[in-house]
Amino acid sequence: MDIYFYNTLTRKKELFTPIDEKEVRIYSCGPTVYKDATIGNLRTNIFQDVLRRVLKYNGYNIKQAMNITDVGHLVSDGDEGEDKMIKSAKEEKKSPMEIAKYYTDLFFKDLEALNIEKPEIICKATDHIKEMIEYVKKLVENGYAYETSTAIYFDVSKLDKYPVLSNLNVENQKAGARVDIDKEKRNPYDFALWIKAPENHLMKWDSPWGPSYPGWHIECSSMGQKYLGEQFDIHTGGMDLIPTHHENEIAQSKGKCGKIPAKFWMHGEYLLIDGGKMSKSLGNVYLVKDIIEKGYNPLVYRLFSYSSHYRNKLNFTWEAIDATSKSLERLRSGYQAHLQGTDDVEEKIIDEFENNFHKAINDDLNMPLAIGVVWDVVRQEKKSPKFAKLLEKFDTVLGIKIDQKGTTKKELPQEVLSIIEQRKQAREQKDWAKSDELRDLLEGMGYVVKDTKDGMEVK
Repeated sequence: MDIYFYNTLTRKKELFTPIDEKEVRIYSCGPTVYKDATIGNLRTNIFQDVLRRVLKYNGYNIKQAMNITDVGHLVSDGDEGEDKMIKSAKEEKKSPMEIAKYYTDLFFKDLEALNIEKPEIICKATDHIKEMIEYVKKLVENGYAYETSTAIYFDVSKLDKYPVLSNLNVENQKAGARVDIDKEKRNPYDFALWIKAPENHLMKWDSPWGPSYPGWHIECSSMGQKYLGEQFDIHTGGMDLIPTHHENEIAQSKGKCGKIPAKFWMHGEYLLIDGGKMSKSLGNVYLVKDIIEKGYNPLVYRLFSYSSHYRNKLNFTWEAIDATSKSLERLRSGYQAHLQGTDDVEEKIIDEFENNFHKAINDDLNMPLAIGVVWDVVRQEKKSPKFAKLLEKFDTVLGIKIDQKGTTKKELPQEVLSIIEQRKQAREQKDWAKSDELRDLLEGMGYVVKDTKDGMEVK
Protein backbone atom coordinates (compact mmCIF):
# COMPACT_ATOMS: atom_id res chain seq x y z
CA MET A 1 0.00 0.00 0.00
CA ASP A 2 1.32 3.46 -0.90
CA ILE A 3 2.57 5.74 1.88
CA TYR A 4 2.17 9.51 1.79
CA PHE A 5 4.01 11.97 4.04
CA TYR A 6 3.83 15.74 4.23
CA ASN A 7 7.23 17.11 3.21
CA THR A 8 8.18 20.45 4.78
CA LEU A 9 10.74 20.89 1.99
CA THR A 10 8.09 20.94 -0.76
CA ARG A 11 5.14 22.02 1.43
CA LYS A 12 2.93 19.24 0.16
CA LYS A 13 1.99 15.64 0.79
CA GLU A 14 4.07 13.30 -1.36
CA LEU A 15 4.30 9.61 -2.19
CA PHE A 16 7.11 8.13 -0.11
CA THR A 17 9.62 5.97 -1.93
CA PRO A 18 12.78 5.06 0.00
CA ILE A 19 16.23 5.40 -1.52
CA ASP A 20 16.90 1.76 -0.63
CA GLU A 21 13.82 -0.39 -1.22
CA LYS A 22 14.60 -2.57 1.81
CA GLU A 23 15.73 -0.05 4.43
CA VAL A 24 14.51 3.41 5.44
CA ARG A 25 17.18 5.71 6.90
CA ILE A 26 15.98 8.38 9.35
CA TYR A 27 17.77 11.09 11.27
CA SER A 28 15.93 12.47 14.29
CA CYS A 29 17.07 15.49 16.29
CA GLY A 30 17.41 14.37 19.88
CA PRO A 31 17.50 16.28 23.18
CA THR A 32 19.89 18.89 24.47
CA VAL A 33 20.56 17.17 27.77
CA TYR A 34 20.77 20.15 30.10
CA LYS A 35 17.34 19.79 31.72
CA ASP A 36 14.33 17.44 31.90
CA ALA A 37 12.47 16.69 28.68
CA THR A 38 8.97 18.16 28.91
CA ILE A 39 5.83 16.43 27.67
CA GLY A 40 5.96 18.95 24.82
CA ASN A 41 9.42 17.71 23.82
CA LEU A 42 8.23 14.13 24.14
CA ARG A 43 5.24 14.70 21.85
CA THR A 44 7.84 14.98 19.08
CA ASN A 45 9.44 11.71 20.20
CA ILE A 46 6.05 9.98 20.10
CA PHE A 47 5.47 11.25 16.55
CA GLN A 48 8.92 9.99 15.52
CA ASP A 49 8.21 6.62 17.13
CA VAL A 50 4.88 6.31 15.28
CA LEU A 51 6.70 7.10 12.04
CA ARG A 52 9.15 4.24 12.47
CA ARG A 53 6.38 1.88 13.63
CA VAL A 54 4.28 2.72 10.54
CA LEU A 55 7.25 2.07 8.25
CA LYS A 56 7.85 -1.28 9.98
CA TYR A 57 4.13 -2.07 9.64
CA ASN A 58 4.67 -1.62 5.90
CA GLY A 59 7.52 -4.12 5.92
CA TYR A 60 10.54 -1.83 5.92
CA ASN A 61 13.68 -2.24 7.99
CA ILE A 62 14.64 0.93 9.85
CA LYS A 63 18.01 2.55 10.43
CA GLN A 64 17.38 5.57 12.64
CA ALA A 65 20.05 7.79 14.15
CA MET A 66 19.34 10.23 16.97
CA ASN A 67 21.83 12.70 18.42
CA ILE A 68 22.37 13.63 22.05
CA THR A 69 23.42 17.29 22.19
CA ASP A 70 25.86 17.61 25.07
CA VAL A 71 27.78 20.61 23.72
CA GLY A 72 27.33 23.45 21.23
CA HIS A 73 23.68 24.47 21.76
CA LEU A 74 23.77 28.11 22.82
CA VAL A 75 20.99 29.60 24.93
CA SER A 76 19.94 31.89 22.06
CA ASP A 77 19.68 29.00 19.56
CA GLY A 78 22.00 31.19 17.47
CA ASP A 79 25.55 32.45 17.83
CA GLU A 80 25.14 34.36 21.09
CA GLY A 81 25.02 33.50 24.79
CA GLU A 82 26.32 30.63 26.87
CA ASP A 83 26.31 26.99 25.92
CA LYS A 84 23.18 25.45 27.49
CA MET A 85 25.22 22.63 29.02
CA ILE A 86 27.64 25.03 30.71
CA LYS A 87 24.81 27.24 31.97
CA SER A 88 23.08 24.24 33.56
CA ALA A 89 26.37 22.95 34.99
CA LYS A 90 26.98 26.28 36.73
CA GLU A 91 23.43 26.42 38.11
CA GLU A 92 23.57 22.86 39.48
CA LYS A 93 27.24 23.04 40.53
CA LYS A 94 28.18 19.96 38.52
CA SER A 95 30.46 19.31 35.58
CA PRO A 96 28.93 19.45 32.07
CA MET A 97 29.50 15.71 31.69
CA GLU A 98 27.68 14.99 34.96
CA ILE A 99 24.78 17.13 33.77
CA ALA A 100 24.75 15.35 30.41
CA LYS A 101 24.72 11.85 31.93
CA TYR A 102 22.02 12.70 34.46
CA TYR A 103 19.58 14.19 31.97
CA THR A 104 20.38 11.63 29.26
CA ASP A 105 19.46 8.85 31.68
CA LEU A 106 16.21 10.64 32.59
CA PHE A 107 15.37 11.10 28.92
CA PHE A 108 15.68 7.41 28.16
CA LYS A 109 13.61 6.52 31.23
CA ASP A 110 10.88 8.77 29.81
CA LEU A 111 11.14 7.03 26.43
CA GLU A 112 10.77 3.67 28.15
CA ALA A 113 7.75 4.88 30.15
CA LEU A 114 6.07 6.02 26.91
CA ASN A 115 6.96 2.76 25.11
CA ILE A 116 9.07 4.63 22.57
CA GLU A 117 11.51 2.42 20.70
CA LYS A 118 15.17 3.38 20.89
CA PRO A 119 16.73 4.30 17.55
CA GLU A 120 19.30 1.92 16.16
CA ILE A 121 22.04 4.57 16.55
CA ILE A 122 22.42 6.95 19.50
CA CYS A 123 25.24 9.45 18.90
CA LYS A 124 26.62 11.99 21.38
CA ALA A 125 28.02 15.25 20.08
CA THR A 126 31.13 15.05 22.30
CA ASP A 127 32.00 11.64 20.82
CA HIS A 128 32.18 13.13 17.31
CA ILE A 129 34.44 16.18 17.63
CA LYS A 130 36.89 14.76 15.08
CA GLU A 131 34.14 14.30 12.48
CA MET A 132 32.87 17.84 13.06
CA ILE A 133 36.33 19.35 12.64
CA GLU A 134 36.80 17.48 9.36
CA TYR A 135 33.39 18.69 8.18
CA VAL A 136 34.26 22.34 8.95
CA LYS A 137 37.66 21.99 7.25
CA LYS A 138 35.91 20.75 4.10
CA LEU A 139 33.49 23.71 4.15
CA VAL A 140 36.45 26.10 4.40
CA GLU A 141 38.21 24.27 1.57
CA ASN A 142 35.07 24.48 -0.60
CA GLY A 143 34.81 28.23 -0.03
CA TYR A 144 31.64 28.12 2.08
CA ALA A 145 33.22 29.13 5.39
CA TYR A 146 35.54 31.83 6.69
CA GLU A 147 37.40 32.62 9.89
CA THR A 148 36.98 35.66 12.15
CA SER A 149 38.51 36.51 15.50
CA THR A 150 35.70 34.67 17.30
CA ALA A 151 34.53 31.81 15.09
CA ILE A 152 34.39 29.99 11.80
CA TYR A 153 31.24 31.15 10.02
CA PHE A 154 29.22 29.64 7.19
CA ASP A 155 28.80 32.08 4.30
CA VAL A 156 25.13 31.84 3.25
CA SER A 157 25.72 34.12 0.23
CA LYS A 158 27.55 31.24 -1.48
CA LEU A 159 24.35 29.18 -1.67
CA ASP A 160 21.96 29.18 -4.63
CA LYS A 161 19.09 29.65 -2.15
CA TYR A 162 18.84 30.30 1.57
CA PRO A 163 16.63 29.47 3.40
CA VAL A 164 14.72 26.59 1.79
CA LEU A 165 12.50 25.19 4.60
CA SER A 166 11.06 28.27 6.29
CA ASN A 167 10.67 30.28 3.06
CA LEU A 168 11.82 33.38 4.96
CA ASN A 169 12.70 36.35 2.75
CA VAL A 170 16.22 37.07 3.95
CA GLU A 171 16.70 40.02 1.61
CA ASN A 172 13.90 41.93 3.34
CA GLN A 173 15.53 41.39 6.73
CA LYS A 174 19.15 42.29 6.02
CA ALA A 175 20.66 43.97 9.05
CA GLY A 176 17.14 43.96 10.46
CA ALA A 177 15.92 44.15 14.00
CA ARG A 178 15.55 40.38 14.28
CA VAL A 179 19.20 39.56 13.51
CA ASP A 180 22.10 40.47 15.76
CA ILE A 181 25.07 41.61 13.71
CA ASP A 182 28.66 40.65 14.39
CA LYS A 183 30.76 43.26 12.55
CA GLU A 184 33.10 40.53 11.34
CA LYS A 185 30.29 38.60 9.65
CA ARG A 186 30.06 38.94 5.88
CA ASN A 187 26.28 38.56 6.01
CA PRO A 188 23.80 38.97 8.90
CA TYR A 189 22.53 35.40 8.51
CA ASP A 190 25.94 33.73 8.48
CA PHE A 191 26.05 31.25 11.36
CA ALA A 192 28.81 29.80 13.51
CA LEU A 193 30.22 26.41 12.59
CA TRP A 194 33.02 26.45 15.15
CA ILE A 195 33.45 28.85 18.08
CA LYS A 196 36.76 29.95 19.54
CA ALA A 197 36.73 29.36 23.29
CA PRO A 198 37.66 31.89 25.96
CA GLU A 199 40.46 30.76 28.25
CA ASN A 200 38.11 29.81 31.12
CA HIS A 201 35.56 28.00 28.91
CA LEU A 202 34.58 24.64 30.44
CA MET A 203 34.15 22.68 27.19
CA LYS A 204 36.77 23.10 24.45
CA TRP A 205 38.89 21.00 22.14
CA ASP A 206 42.08 21.49 20.15
CA SER A 207 41.40 22.34 16.51
CA PRO A 208 43.08 24.00 13.51
CA TRP A 209 41.56 27.25 14.87
CA GLY A 210 42.85 26.88 18.41
CA PRO A 211 40.97 25.74 21.54
CA SER A 212 37.32 25.85 20.52
CA TYR A 213 33.99 24.05 20.48
CA PRO A 214 31.35 23.20 17.86
CA GLY A 215 28.27 25.16 16.91
CA TRP A 216 24.93 23.43 17.37
CA HIS A 217 24.11 22.74 13.72
CA ILE A 218 27.39 21.09 12.69
CA GLU A 219 26.87 18.06 14.96
CA CYS A 220 23.76 16.83 13.18
CA SER A 221 25.28 17.33 9.73
CA SER A 222 28.45 15.43 10.58
CA MET A 223 26.76 12.57 12.46
CA GLY A 224 23.94 12.24 9.95
CA GLN A 225 26.46 11.88 7.15
CA LYS A 226 28.64 9.47 9.13
CA TYR A 227 25.85 7.02 9.96
CA LEU A 228 23.33 7.50 7.14
CA GLY A 229 25.34 8.79 4.18
CA GLU A 230 25.29 12.04 2.21
CA GLN A 231 21.59 11.63 1.51
CA PHE A 232 19.02 9.66 3.47
CA ASP A 233 15.25 9.26 3.46
CA ILE A 234 13.73 11.29 6.31
CA HIS A 235 14.81 13.98 8.75
CA THR A 236 12.48 14.63 11.71
CA GLY A 237 12.17 17.13 14.52
CA GLY A 238 9.92 19.72 16.10
CA MET A 239 8.50 22.76 14.31
CA ASP A 240 10.85 25.03 16.27
CA LEU A 241 13.86 23.53 14.44
CA ILE A 242 12.74 24.58 10.95
CA PRO A 243 13.91 28.22 10.75
CA THR A 244 17.38 27.81 12.27
CA HIS A 245 18.71 24.36 12.99
CA HIS A 246 17.33 22.49 10.01
CA GLU A 247 17.88 25.38 7.60
CA ASN A 248 21.51 25.44 8.61
CA GLU A 249 21.91 21.67 8.39
CA ILE A 250 20.76 21.89 4.78
CA ALA A 251 23.13 24.79 4.11
CA GLN A 252 26.09 22.88 5.53
CA SER A 253 25.32 19.76 3.53
CA LYS A 254 24.98 21.73 0.30
CA GLY A 255 28.29 23.42 1.05
CA LYS A 256 30.10 20.17 1.69
CA CYS A 257 28.66 17.77 -0.87
CA GLY A 258 26.12 19.73 -2.90
CA LYS A 259 23.12 17.77 -1.61
CA ILE A 260 20.15 18.37 0.66
CA PRO A 261 20.72 15.62 3.24
CA ALA A 262 17.15 14.23 3.43
CA LYS A 263 14.48 13.70 0.80
CA PHE A 264 11.65 14.20 3.31
CA TRP A 265 11.59 16.68 6.22
CA MET A 266 8.87 15.97 8.78
CA HIS A 267 8.04 18.18 11.75
CA GLY A 268 5.76 17.80 14.77
CA GLU A 269 3.66 20.72 15.98
CA TYR A 270 3.66 22.36 19.42
CA LEU A 271 1.89 21.15 22.53
CA LEU A 272 -0.26 23.80 24.20
CA ILE A 273 -1.07 23.83 27.92
CA ASP A 274 -4.63 24.91 28.72
CA GLY A 275 -4.71 26.71 25.38
CA GLY A 276 -1.45 28.61 25.88
CA LYS A 277 2.30 28.13 25.83
CA MET A 278 4.20 25.96 28.27
CA SER A 279 6.22 28.30 30.49
CA LYS A 280 8.14 28.14 33.76
CA SER A 281 6.78 31.55 34.69
CA LEU A 282 3.24 30.20 34.36
CA GLY A 283 4.08 27.09 36.39
CA ASN A 284 2.75 24.78 33.69
CA VAL A 285 5.89 22.93 32.60
CA TYR A 286 4.90 19.28 32.91
CA LEU A 287 7.08 16.18 32.80
CA VAL A 288 6.24 12.51 32.42
CA LYS A 289 6.84 12.08 36.14
CA ASP A 290 4.08 14.63 36.83
CA ILE A 291 1.63 12.45 34.92
CA ILE A 292 2.77 9.40 36.88
CA GLU A 293 2.62 11.19 40.23
CA LYS A 294 -0.99 12.15 39.57
CA GLY A 295 -1.76 8.45 39.33
CA TYR A 296 -1.95 8.00 35.55
CA ASN A 297 -0.31 5.36 33.41
CA PRO A 298 2.19 7.27 31.22
CA LEU A 299 0.77 5.50 28.15
CA VAL A 300 -2.34 7.61 28.71
CA TYR A 301 -0.28 10.56 27.42
CA ARG A 302 0.77 8.54 24.38
CA LEU A 303 -2.86 7.74 23.59
CA PHE A 304 -3.80 11.37 24.22
CA SER A 305 -1.27 12.47 21.61
CA TYR A 306 -3.29 10.56 18.98
CA SER A 307 -6.27 12.86 19.49
CA SER A 308 -4.67 15.38 17.12
CA HIS A 309 -2.62 14.98 13.95
CA TYR A 310 1.12 15.40 14.54
CA ARG A 311 1.11 18.50 12.28
CA ASN A 312 -1.64 20.18 14.34
CA LYS A 313 -1.28 21.81 17.73
CA LEU A 314 -2.49 19.69 20.65
CA ASN A 315 -4.00 21.22 23.78
CA PHE A 316 -3.06 19.50 27.05
CA THR A 317 -5.41 19.70 30.03
CA TRP A 318 -5.65 17.44 33.04
CA GLU A 319 -9.35 16.94 32.26
CA ALA A 320 -8.36 15.57 28.84
CA ILE A 321 -5.80 13.26 30.43
CA ASP A 322 -8.42 11.98 32.85
CA ALA A 323 -10.83 11.28 29.97
CA THR A 324 -8.06 9.56 28.00
CA SER A 325 -7.24 7.37 31.01
CA LYS A 326 -10.81 6.10 30.94
CA SER A 327 -10.52 5.57 27.18
CA LEU A 328 -7.41 3.44 27.60
CA GLU A 329 -9.26 1.40 30.20
CA ARG A 330 -12.14 0.82 27.79
CA LEU A 331 -9.84 -0.09 24.92
CA ARG A 332 -8.05 -2.68 27.04
CA SER A 333 -11.32 -4.03 28.40
CA GLY A 334 -12.63 -4.25 24.84
CA TYR A 335 -9.56 -6.21 23.83
CA GLN A 336 -10.05 -8.63 26.73
CA ALA A 337 -13.73 -9.10 25.81
CA HIS A 338 -12.74 -10.09 22.27
CA LEU A 339 -9.95 -12.33 23.55
CA GLN A 340 -12.44 -14.26 25.69
CA GLY A 341 -15.13 -14.23 23.00
CA THR A 342 -16.37 -17.27 21.08
CA ASP A 343 -18.09 -15.68 18.07
CA ASP A 344 -16.89 -16.37 14.56
CA VAL A 345 -16.19 -13.45 12.22
CA GLU A 346 -15.87 -13.49 8.44
CA GLU A 347 -12.39 -12.76 7.14
CA LYS A 348 -13.72 -10.05 4.82
CA ILE A 349 -14.80 -8.03 7.89
CA ILE A 350 -11.32 -8.38 9.41
CA ASP A 351 -9.77 -7.40 6.08
CA GLU A 352 -11.97 -4.31 5.80
CA PHE A 353 -10.98 -3.05 9.26
CA GLU A 354 -7.31 -3.72 8.59
CA ASN A 355 -7.48 -1.99 5.23
CA ASN A 356 -9.08 1.10 6.81
CA PHE A 357 -6.46 1.22 9.56
CA HIS A 358 -3.64 0.74 7.06
CA LYS A 359 -4.95 3.53 4.82
CA ALA A 360 -5.19 5.89 7.82
CA ILE A 361 -1.65 5.38 9.07
CA ASN A 362 -0.24 5.55 5.53
CA ASP A 363 -1.97 8.89 4.98
CA ASP A 364 0.70 11.00 6.69
CA LEU A 365 0.32 9.16 10.02
CA ASN A 366 -3.35 10.03 10.47
CA MET A 367 -3.61 8.67 14.00
CA PRO A 368 -6.97 10.30 14.88
CA LEU A 369 -8.52 8.39 11.96
CA ALA A 370 -6.62 5.21 12.84
CA ILE A 371 -7.87 5.37 16.44
CA GLY A 372 -11.41 5.67 15.08
CA VAL A 373 -10.91 2.32 13.33
CA VAL A 374 -9.58 0.80 16.57
CA TRP A 375 -12.74 1.91 18.41
CA ASP A 376 -14.90 0.41 15.64
CA VAL A 377 -13.22 -2.96 16.23
CA VAL A 378 -13.49 -2.73 20.02
CA ARG A 379 -17.23 -1.91 19.84
CA GLN A 380 -18.18 -4.84 17.63
CA GLU A 381 -21.12 -6.74 19.10
CA LYS A 382 -19.61 -10.06 18.16
CA LYS A 383 -16.75 -10.92 20.49
CA SER A 384 -14.04 -12.84 18.70
CA PRO A 385 -10.37 -13.70 19.26
CA LYS A 386 -9.90 -12.68 15.62
CA PHE A 387 -10.68 -9.11 16.60
CA ALA A 388 -8.28 -9.39 19.55
CA LYS A 389 -5.53 -10.55 17.21
CA LEU A 390 -6.29 -7.63 14.88
CA LEU A 391 -6.04 -5.18 17.78
CA GLU A 392 -2.68 -6.69 18.71
CA LYS A 393 -1.51 -6.00 15.16
CA PHE A 394 -2.77 -2.41 15.34
CA ASP A 395 -0.92 -2.00 18.62
CA THR A 396 2.42 -2.55 16.87
CA VAL A 397 1.77 1.00 15.63
CA LEU A 398 -0.19 2.39 18.59
CA GLY A 399 2.26 1.21 21.25
CA ILE A 400 -0.34 1.49 24.05
CA LYS A 401 0.05 -2.11 25.25
CA ILE A 402 -3.60 -2.84 24.57
CA ASP A 403 -3.22 -6.43 25.81
CA GLN A 404 -2.44 -5.32 29.37
CA LYS A 405 -5.12 -5.16 32.04
CA GLY A 406 -6.18 -2.17 34.11
CA THR A 407 -5.30 1.51 33.89
CA THR A 408 -7.97 3.26 35.91
CA LYS A 409 -6.73 6.09 38.07
CA LYS A 410 -7.69 5.50 41.65
CA GLU A 411 -8.99 8.78 42.98
CA LEU A 412 -7.26 10.10 46.08
CA PRO A 413 -8.85 12.55 48.52
CA GLN A 414 -8.04 16.21 47.89
CA GLU A 415 -6.23 16.41 51.24
CA VAL A 416 -3.91 13.57 50.18
CA LEU A 417 -3.31 15.12 46.74
CA SER A 418 -2.36 18.40 48.46
CA ILE A 419 0.20 16.65 50.68
CA ILE A 420 1.61 14.79 47.66
CA GLU A 421 2.10 18.11 45.85
CA GLN A 422 3.80 19.63 48.91
CA ARG A 423 6.14 16.64 49.13
CA LYS A 424 6.92 16.88 45.42
CA GLN A 425 7.93 20.53 45.88
CA ALA A 426 10.00 19.68 48.95
CA ARG A 427 11.93 17.04 46.99
CA GLU A 428 12.50 19.44 44.08
CA GLN A 429 13.93 21.92 46.59
CA LYS A 430 16.02 19.11 48.15
CA ASP A 431 14.32 19.69 51.51
CA TRP A 432 14.69 16.07 52.55
CA ALA A 433 13.58 16.64 56.15
CA LYS A 434 10.29 18.13 54.94
CA SER A 435 9.94 15.31 52.40
CA ASP A 436 10.34 12.66 55.13
CA GLU A 437 7.90 14.49 57.38
CA LEU A 438 5.23 14.54 54.67
CA ARG A 439 5.86 10.88 53.83
CA ASP A 440 5.32 9.96 57.48
CA LEU A 441 2.13 12.03 57.49
CA LEU A 442 0.79 10.16 54.46
CA GLU A 443 1.70 6.79 55.93
CA GLY A 444 -0.03 7.78 59.14
CA MET A 445 -3.17 8.39 57.06
CA GLY A 446 -2.94 4.85 55.66
CA TYR A 447 -1.07 5.43 52.38
CA VAL A 448 2.11 3.69 51.26
CA VAL A 449 4.65 6.06 49.66
CA LYS A 450 7.33 4.73 47.33
CA ASP A 451 9.93 6.85 45.50
CA THR A 452 10.79 5.20 42.18
CA LYS A 453 12.89 6.09 39.15
CA ASP A 454 9.64 7.28 37.51
CA GLY A 455 8.57 9.47 40.42
CA MET A 456 6.46 9.11 43.56
CA GLU A 457 3.91 6.30 43.87
CA VAL A 458 1.17 6.58 46.50
CA LYS A 459 -1.16 3.68 47.24
